[in-house]
Order: sequence, then C-alpha cells, then structure tokens
Amino acid sequence: MRGAGVARALRAFPSLLRVGVAEAVAYRAEFVVWLLTTTMPLIMLALWGEVAREGGPLGGFSGADFTAYFLAAFVVRQLTGVWVAWDMNREIREGLISMRLLRPIHPLVAYAAENLAVLPMRLLLSLPVALAALFIAGRDHVTHDPALLGLFCLSTAGAWLLGFGLMATIGALAFFIESSLAVADLWFGLFFVCSGYFVPLSLFPAWLRPTLDLLPFRAMLGLPVELLIGRLGRAEALHGLAIELFWILACWALALFVFGAGARRYSAYGA
Repeated sequence: MRGAGVARALRAFPSLLRVGVAEAVAYRAEFVVWLLTTTMPLIMLALWGEVAREGGPLGGFSGADFTAYFLAAFVVRQLTGVWVAWDMNREIREGLISMRLLRPIHPLVAYAAENLAVLPMRLLLSLPVALAALFIAGRDHVTHDPALLGLFCLSTAGAWLLGFGLMATIGALAFFIESSLAVADLWFGLFFVCSGYFVPLSLFPAWLRPTLDLLPFRAMLGLPVELLIGRLGRAEALHGLAIELFWILACWALALFVFGAGARRYSAYGA
C-alpha cells in the first residue's frame, strides 16, 4: 500500500473494528463454535498432567508445570487465532471478493479489523477461567519479571501478526487453486506439532530443537507461552523476538504479493 492508502486505512480502521464487533455479536453461535475448536490445550493439559503424575516429572515438567504451560497456551491461542483464510477462500470462490476490491481500503486491512474485533468477546469468555486455573496451579509458575511480561505482550502481538500474514497468504491462494483450505489443513498439521501446541518444544530431541526454534511455528505459540511461564531468559527472549520479526515481515510481504497477483488475475478474467 502507498502512503495515501496507509493514511486512509488508519482513518478507517476504528470504524472497521466497530463493524467487526457488531458482526461478532450478531453471529454469536458461530463465534462459540470457533471458540470450542481452540480448546485443544485443555485436552493436552489433562493428558500430559496425568503422564507426569503417574511417571514423575518429564523433561523438567511436573504436573503443575504442564498445567501452567497448557493454560498459558490456551490464553495465547485465544489472543492470536485468526480465520481469515476461510473467509477469503469462500469469498473468492463465491465472487464476493469483488465488493472488497471496489472499496478504497485494501481488503487485507478490512480482514484484519474483522479478526481483531472478536478479541474482546473471546477474552471475556475464556480469560477469567484460564487465569483462575493458572492461579490455582501456582503463582510461581508465571513470570514476575516486568521485562519478560512486556516481551510476552510483544511476542503475543507478533504471533497474531504472523498468524494473520500466513493465513492471508493461504487464503489468497484461492485466486489460483480451487480451494486453498487443503493448504491450510497441511499448515495446521505442522503447526500443532511444531509450535508447542500438542507438546512443549523442550520435550523434543535436543538435535531437533534448534531447527524448531528457527521455524515460524514456535513464534506463533511456544515463544509467548514460554515467556509467560518464565522458561526463557531475557537474551533468549530477544533472540526469539528477532526471529518472530523476520517471519512477520516475510509473511506480510508474501501475503501482499500473492493477494495483489491474485487480484490482478481475478480482474483480468472479468470477475
């Protein structure tokens, strides 16, 4: 987007957020269904917590450690989840994307506002439960370092930006292939395994962890979770944030490129 387009997007963004909130309230049932699909960390909490209780600490994680980890993962997932790939795939296939292309605001800005607008409702439903359970698990399982808490906020915001850029790229592939959701399914399969969503990354073999740290998956979940529960030092946190920033810039550049190329192709066919 050029300078004028950026300024116009910034002026319109608050209005787009208000519209997004109104839509989230209007479609409460769909929102609750989506919320239920992000509860996998609570299932993994029960699984790994039981393993630790039966066999003792595993990879430095006790039962209480697993509780803190997966509750933090649940909170981070609520803060960073996006579904733009599904919206884009449907609107491109049904021709509804044409209306967005005619507006003076870049479609990715509007999609971003719609995805951000549901955060208050998501937190209202999930955060009190998660924080209460985390308090029961023990306050010593949450970092008390103000610097790390600040870096947790930065990494969580970065995780959302990274997730949106990746999902927007996948959604824009629908301009070129019949359905981009097959790519999304493949991506989520890798995300669940490599991000720390199913199992903390510290439990992976030592030879594999450096590779996992460099991939974008950890930045989307494992990094903010590890910061929140105090399993990273400041130097490690800054290194992780640098990797996260690299992937944010790369994925947003790719999203803008793929969407722009797809929109030109879409218009060329008279859609």
